[in-house]
Amino acid sequence: MPLENPLETGQRVLDTLFPLALGGAGVIPGGFGTGKTVTQQSLARWCNADVIVYIGCGERGNEMTEVLEEFPELMDPRTGRPLMERVVLVANTSNMPVAAREASIYLGMSIAEYFRDMGRHVAIMADSLSRWAEALREIGGRLEEMPGEEGYPAYLPSRLSQYFERSGRVVAQGTPEREGSVTVISAVSPPGGDFSEPVTQSCLRLSGAFWGLDKTLAQQRHFPAINWRSSYTLYEDSLAPHFLKALGEDWEEKRHFLRTTLDREKELLELVQLVGRDGLSEEDKWLLELAELLRVVFLQQNAFDAVDAFTSLRKAKALLDIFRNLDQGVVQRLRQGLGTDQVPRTFLRDELFRLRSLGEGELDSEGDLFIQSIKAQLASEEVGPA
Repeated sequence: MPLENPLETGQRVLDTLFPLALGGAGVIPGGFGTGKTVTQQSLARWCNADVIVYIGCGERGNEMTEVLEEFPELMDPRTGRPLMERVVLVANTSNMPVAAREASIYLGMSIAEYFRDMGRHVAIMADSLSRWAEALREIGGRLEEMPGEEGYPAYLPSRLSQYFERSGRVVAQGTPEREGSVTVISAVSPPGGDFSEPVTQSCLRLSGAFWGLDKTLAQQRHFPAINWRSSYTLYEDSLAPHFLKALGEDWEEKRHFLRTTLDREKELLELVQLVGRDGLSEEDKWLLELAELLRVVFLQQNAFDAVDAFTSLRKAKALLDIFRNLDQGVVQRLRQGLGTDQVPRTFLRDELFRLRSLGEGELDSEGDLFIQSIKAQLASEEVGPA
């Protein structure tokens, strides 16, 4: 069946820039310390799937213990019931036999297909496929099979394709008629964060959404550390009718505003390396400040904050609307001769953080008041001589 509905994750950077369809396949590659496990646990808690199958494949024992201790205490935000009531955990720690590690992925998929055939939307969180591939490599070595690239068996891409192709949206046989789906979200742990290694490259070819985690962003404490320049999704066209109906025609315009601002920032930063920031026009200086605000306020998200951990699509749209109105108001004054040093940076940042912490119902009215306030402040600033 066609993939027409999104898996709403509650993560602004994913739902806005790189949406994943219900029944699709996504991969989260990243080096050590980039936040793969926290990102997957956030998705498990907030995504709109009916059942979560969390596979700890070759995980360290303390990580699985943490999951087993924390998940029963978490509440499902949709039902108010304990989160464990809709979660199946497949625990396979690194000290277990490699044959069990290989089987854990297939076991999790079989469980997901069971619930899918019951008419449920299931999301699989596999952490991580790299350790599963290492188990295949070890088994292949013991069987004296001919090794492929970096010692992995030559059939690694085939095995991965057999796993990813079991995702999808179906109508189950029998009565009553039931529609279900399996969405696959798999973490990959490339050694040294090298995305050119075989497991990452094979997953890149097979998945529809690629959410690359960036070590540099993680070191800057920017979480989720999704690199918006290397990540992509192939589901934009199939999900466009849903977003048009749910969010209106201007949703695509706001996504374009966000993407173009971030792309333009990259170009200007390269220019700054050559001529310095003083060599830029006032509008370009403001664009750099706006892009920084978008990165810090919109793209960053605190997984441990009660309000900021989850953002609905409508709230994300309202936040982007505030940023766009802010940009239009500031640019208008800059063209009248105002300098960027007259824009109240500290006030902007503090107010945008406050707006981000509001609920969806308050954001529209408070956002309008904020835009009126900043326009009044800018209007009161005197324009210097040309």
